[in-house]
Amino acid sequence: MREIAFIKINKYKWLEFEQAIFGKAKKNPDEMANLYIQLMNDLSYAQTYYTKSKTVVYLNYLASHIYQKIYKTKRTESNRLVYFFKTEVPLILYDYRRYLVYAFVLFFVTVFIGAISARYDADFIRLILGDSYVNTTLENIKAGNPVAIYKSGSNWGSFIGITFNNLKVGMMCYIFGIFGGIGTFYISLQNAIMLGSFQYFFLQQGVFWKSVRGIWIHGSMEIFGIVIETAAGYILGASILFPKTYSRMNSFKIGFKNSFKIFLSTVPFTIAAGFLEGFITRYSIDMPNWLSSFIILFTLAIISFYYLIYPFIVHQKTQAIQ
Repeated sequence: MREIAFIKINKYKWLEFEQAIFGKAKKNPDEMANLYIQLMNDLSYAQTYYTKSKTVVYLNYLASHIYQKIYKTKRTESNRLVYFFKTEVPLILYDYRRYLVYAFVLFFVTVFIGAISARYDADFIRLILGDSYVNTTLENIKAGNPVAIYKSGSNWGSFIGITFNNLKVGMMCYIFGIFGGIGTFYISLQNAIMLGSFQYFFLQQGVFWKSVRGIWIHGSMEIFGIVIETAAGYILGASILFPKTYSRMNSFKIGFKNSFKIFLSTVPFTIAAGFLEGFITRYSIDMPNWLSSFIILFTLAIISFYYLIYPFIVHQKTQAIQ
């Protein structure tokens, strides 16, 4: 059967699935289970005869959502927060994994642009970082502690102020995606250019490794979190620009719901980064190399595993159950 004919025959049934999934048509558990069986049959057929088709992607999307509706146990409902981080967010991340790739590639390309700009324009660093920061840091470098600026203020005051600022930046990265993703890219660009010029500044002054030992103690989670929030913004923007088989409004509702969950998942990491910056980074100059390196690699490993590896593990487990 040609794919067009296959879609024509089944599209009304699939629309019924959508209605059931998104709450516009009430179905009891037995009806949902029956819909799921039918959908899996259609998905199996499509995977056999239309391997690289968007129909397979669409049906797989419907199947995963119906599965989640049917097989949530009472234990899951009573541990909603655990389920959210352990299963729900990873499955969403797997479905939108290409947006994480886009976000990482664009972010680090623009970081490189920031570093190159700082190298070839003597005034660029001061333009981006500000004269006050540059002058203070130059004095700190002469004094032998290039990251001494992180010692200013109290532990708790720094932690609270930094965390709220990072949450604000993350929210802007995400919510500005409503402008078709362009607003998200602009905020991401600002942060990436700043990071590139910032790190080149320390390289230029011959204290790059000392800066890495200090700044990336909290920076691993902070920067990684911004990239994930940027990906969430791109998902939000894409849901408006590219509705696929949905109406634009339904596409936006789905995109907002899923991208907001991804954004929420970054909050604990942002708080952890703020804690590290407020309480640990200020002591980095006195730490042995192995300890600062361990903290950097450990925090990077945790957040990398959760967002880049764990979604594939959860997806495989879900497929095995199905």
